Amino acid sequence: MAMREIEELAEYRSLMETPEEFQDGFGWKTVIGALFLGFVMMPGSIYLGLVAGQTLGPAAEWTTIILFTEVARRSFTILSKQEVYLLYYITGGLTGIVAGMALAGGPFAGLIWNQYLRRQAPDTLQDQIPIWMAPPPDSPGVVGRTFLDSDWLPAILLLLATNVLSRVAWFSFGYVLFRLTSDGEKLPFPMAPIAAQGATALAEASSKEETWRWRIFSMGTMIGVSYGLIYTFVPILTGVLLVKPVQILPIPWIDFTNGTERLLPAVATGLSTSLDNIFVGFVLPYWMVIGTFLASVTVMIVNPIAQVTGHMPTWKPGMDSISTTFVTSIDLWLSFGIGTAFAVALLGFFKVYASYKEMKASGALAGQKVISLGFGKPPEGRGDFNPHTCLAVFAAATLGYILLCRWLVPEFPWAFVVFYGFVWTPLQSYINARMFGLTGQFIAFPMIREATFILSGRFGYKGIAIWFAPIPLGNYGAQTQKFREVELTGTKFTSILKAEVMVFPIVMVCSFLFWSYIWRLNPIPSINYPYVQKFWDLSAMQTWLWVSSTTEGGQKAFFLQAIKPWLIGGGLVFGMGAYWVLDRLRLPILLIYGYIRGFGMMIHYTVPQAFGAILGRYYFRERFGHENWRRWPPVLAAGFACGMGLISMLAIAMSLVAQSIQEMPF
Repeated sequence: MAMREIEELAEYRSLMETPEEFQDGFGWKTVIGALFLGFVMMPGSIYLGLVAGQTLGPAAEWTTIILFTEVARRSFTILSKQEVYLLYYITGGLTGIVAGMALAGGPFAGLIWNQYLRRQAPDTLQDQIPIWMAPPPDSPGVVGRTFLDSDWLPAILLLLATNVLSRVAWFSFGYVLFRLTSDGEKLPFPMAPIAAQGATALAEASSKEETWRWRIFSMGTMIGVSYGLIYTFVPILTGVLLVKPVQILPIPWIDFTNGTERLLPAVATGLSTSLDNIFVGFVLPYWMVIGTFLASVTVMIVNPIAQVTGHMPTWKPGMDSISTTFVTSIDLWLSFGIGTAFAVALLGFFKVYASYKEMKASGALAGQKVISLGFGKPPEGRGDFNPHTCLAVFAAATLGYILLCRWLVPEFPWAFVVFYGFVWTPLQSYINARMFGLTGQFIAFPMIREATFILSGRFGYKGIAIWFAPIPLGNYGAQTQKFREVELTGTKFTSILKAEVMVFPIVMVCSFLFWSYIWRLNPIPSINYPYVQKFWDLSAMQTWLWVSSTTEGGQKAFFLQAIKPWLIGGGLVFGMGAYWVLDRLRLPILLIYGYIRGFGMMIHYTVPQAFGAILGRYYFRERFGHENWRRWPPVLAAGFACGMGLISMLAIAMSLVAQSIQEMPF
């Protein structure tokens, strides 16, 4: 069984071959790029998040790379694909955004949110809020909107400590997971070639050695620019010039839920208007996308039945897609999804064990240590680290988290913190590493943190400090895809280690400088920042609603309603049973992984992805040939992201200029 799955995945893993030689991509160009991103791109990213709730995303990544590529060409030098990818890598860390809160610009963004959250706290809870979360509302550091006050020192020191621990933890354990899933299990990581092929295409353009990659990349870029004019350019500009922005296509989807609720009660229906879903369908393995679509169809069938039989009491007529998805998750799919996610983990463990037995029977284990079997053999010259040393480093970082949390909140049951760090974090990270390796997608386990905090009340804990404490509850599965991207570009792993060490002080300094400056200009939220003024108040109320659950009253019943052990067990049995049936029938194993992935996705996204998969398999592959269509989609998708990023950056620049011009009273 294990060997058949490896053979099935080999086709998708070979979409971009691992290079035979690896080079160091770190150098003075990388340092200049990091400084450029920190001092030029970061303030724009902060401003865009506060004003519009958007991230620079691909706009920052591809714009920076193209700018440096053109500067290099005019300086009679070139950028290697390793240097190009490293610029792409560090851009994500410097301009990333916290989803939902629209907070970009590094770690100090969290302190801005904390001070606002504390100001919005109920008066009955103000005395219970720890000083290391944020100073009280009457502190000179909050009233004067400055971090240069001694009252901020505990929060800033804690910020520095947690950022060091988190970077050490996700880098070390992310590498271990990569060795397990990529070198060991040979998973395909279908989304990794997008960034890798994009970096390769731009590097070829820099060296004037343009191949088919550059042609396909350019084609995707023009598609992205053309679609971006309709999808992002017009709404951003008209949002500045008019009272209400003009959206030619509704963003992010067309919602049909209210119109279909009589026929399909408790079902979120709609259609995403973002063209990138079709490109995802091109790139992901065909049977995985089909499995995801079938899961959405299953949800459309099961939800109305569950609603009629009284198993979805939380859903009410009139709810939109977001509300419907949330309440049906609480009533049914959250628990079932947890069970199927555990099935993914158990299948991974079983696959490693089955591979071990097959290799032992064939005599392939002669002279190998069993303890190193799961990690596989790395390519020569890749700049690998010792996985056992990385495990020790991760354990040390986790222990640091545990001791820090124990020191800050000594009354919280220590067993919960140990469980977070040494059981749940590795488990959910491994599950997500496998899902990234198989589907390129993320599986979320919502409300685990909240549920365990509430359960801690049965062990005598009462208070709110734990909600703001640095607990070792992380998910490092996504880092495995980053390592695969690094590998595909022929970049040594030591390059990204150097980049991480260099980027950290730049992030901290730039985050401090620009957040201090922007906060000093105007209060946050305020009328100058319409997005956060509209959404932060609601987010703060919801946060304090959950925080109050570890005091008297709160949302305990809500969480107990969401966690259903019988559904978790059912999801586990379903995942394992479906895998066994598909294997016995010699059907594609990827079908079940796609099916599991689909339970956490709206049909808004699965329909265009399935359309892209079918279009690619039965039209483009027949027209352009099987071999060409195997290689083209990742490059085409990278070009599309670049085109969308470029047109978005142009719109953002024009918007910033327009908003900086104020009407004078004379």
